[in-house]
Amino acid sequence: MTVVSRVKSEELRKRQSLLIETNVVWLCQARELLEEVTDSAYTASPPSIAPHRVGGHLRHILEFYECFLDGLEGSHIDYDARRRDVAIERNRHAALGKIDSIIQRLRTEHILLADDIIWVRMEDAGALQVNEAFMISSTGRELQTLSSHTIHHFALIAITLRALGHEVDKDFGVAPSTLRYRSSRLLTGVPAEAA
Repeated sequence: MTVVSRVKSEELRKRQSLLIETNVVWLCQARELLEEVTDSAYTASPPSIAPHRVGGHLRHILEFYECFLDGLEGSHIDYDARRRDVAIERNRHAALGKIDSIIQRLRTEHILLADDIIWVRMEDAGALQVNEAFMISSTGRELQTLSSHTIHHFALIAITLRALGHEVDKDFGVAPSTLRYRSSRLLTGVPAEAA
């Protein structure tokens, strides 16, 4: 079922395409980062922020995308059903392959161009013993959530790499709205400290 909206179908497709492409941009940034870091930096955990590892955060990000994409056909998404594939966490090349696969799926899943209603399982519903664990959402809303989730974990990846002594672009892991805010503040000559 498609979300009833006053948005014209061409505008809906444009919005959905933008959401898809935003997620693809983040995944391409992850790919670029992985091509720059060493295998040891990918798997190392800085003592000051243990147990954080670049590989652990990236695996977590990628598995959220997989849960989303795998659940589309049945219209039920369960982000707790992650595979927790240690190969992705420990091997940059496995992660690079997974990134490419997810990008390909995002660009070819035609169902993403409609803002269909989907059901998303409440986080940790089993442990909380929630009987009605699935909540209503839409593909567009979940694409936005994946984008925000990815940026959040990129910030943690940046902190991890900096703690390991690696330089990371100052804008990596910063939300687009924060970057726009900082830019607008610079134009007015006022320091931009808030996130």
